[in-house]
Amino acid sequence: MATPTPSKQKFLGRLSLPERTYIAEALRAETVGGVLLLVAAIAALIWANTLGSSYESVRGFHVGISALGLDLSIQHWAADGLLAIFFFVAGIELKRELVAGELRDPKAAALPVIAALCGMAVPALVYALVNVVGNGSLDGWAVPTATDIAFALAVLAVIGTSLPSALRAFLLTLAVVDDLFAILIIAVFFTSSINFAALGGAVVGLVLFWWLLRKGVRGWYIYIPLALVIWGLMYNSGVHATIAGVAMGLMLRCHRTEGEDHSPGEHIEHLVRPISAGLAVPLFALFSAGVVISGSTLADVFTRPETLGVVLGLIVGKAVGIFGGTWLAARFTKAELNDDLAWPDVFAVASLAGIGFTVSLLIGELAFDGQDQLTDEIKAAVLVGSLTAAVLSSVLLKLRVRKYKQLVDDEERDDDQDGIPDVYEADKPEYHLRMAAIYENKAAEHRRLAQLAGAERDDADRPA
Repeated sequence: MATPTPSKQKFLGRLSLPERTYIAEALRAETVGGVLLLVAAIAALIWANTLGSSYESVRGFHVGISALGLDLSIQHWAADGLLAIFFFVAGIELKRELVAGELRDPKAAALPVIAALCGMAVPALVYALVNVVGNGSLDGWAVPTATDIAFALAVLAVIGTSLPSALRAFLLTLAVVDDLFAILIIAVFFTSSINFAALGGAVVGLVLFWWLLRKGVRGWYIYIPLALVIWGLMYNSGVHATIAGVAMGLMLRCHRTEGEDHSPGEHIEHLVRPISAGLAVPLFALFSAGVVISGSTLADVFTRPETLGVVLGLIVGKAVGIFGGTWLAARFTKAELNDDLAWPDVFAVASLAGIGFTVSLLIGELAFDGQDQLTDEIKAAVLVGSLTAAVLSSVLLKLRVRKYKQLVDDEERDDDQDGIPDVYEADKPEYHLRMAAIYENKAAEHRRLAQLAGAERDDADRPA
């Protein structure tokens, strides 16, 4: 008797209903934030290229308390302060993915993690290769490694394309893993000197933050002042201040206990995400994306090895890395792609991940700190690379827009109007019985109306 072959693992398949609901809510907020981010970036470019002197004076204006080491420019407050909120939300997302999301199962997590790692390694290799051949600086190797999920979703909103939930979850998981390694890159490679006293104070503050959470202490008036103290100490330690945001986000409990509709992490993320997506990130873009665009600047983007490496890293490196990593992981794990999707769909999402705006701008500022002209050219390269990746992915996604629309409609159909999409009930016997009863009732109603219509016609034809 032949031994039955085990069924192959499917990837990019249907999400569980709670996971699908969470993904939809999270990406809805990110989409709105992405549109605001896009508007802020355009405003920064217009401001810098029309009233450049006022733009430089505003973002270079210093405010803060010198005695605390916090006399910073507006631009630095946006990069070091506001982005800490962004990374706080990223920390919560990562924690939730690890305990309740796609990353909780090592087998299921392997594919998106490998794809994300390849999607960071290949752009770095592309950048390094271009700069070794062109005799450029290797300092910017990390610039094209980041993905900006908000900007990517803004592109989807602008071109009017809805991705099926599996592809949206894949994109979000890629971005979460991407953010994690971007954080590690910032912490490890862009920390030049350390003030151990300040770092020790920050660690003590984080321990206190964790202890208060574990004791169930509540009250924003406790946690917000403590978070500000931790952030200030982390900034003065020499470690990038956004690391404090990530650390606090990872400490929140993101699993639900009995009787809870939402975990504390999910609740706080729901409160903070609009601030991050709607205020923090757009303001960072406003004061960081303002680059004077001229013919010479655009020429340098395609001729200087540092900037060309960033452009090719985002456009070619991201797409090849993520697609190649996904294909190899599927090949060696013998996983099969969801029957409703095709490999060109994976490549289109991989191209979309080449939009590396927010974190790429931040790493560009850190990598070439003190080299103002080169920093501006790197920012221009990030803009050009992200825009090109957006156009390329838009074309690829539009080719399949009808298929995506059909899949999304199937996912959202709720004929019995019970608040649960029918696709999640189709495997249950009671669902089939209920739907059969609904259709039988409709058929009986149609028969009754037909009989009434026939009786009315008979009455009309009967002689007076």
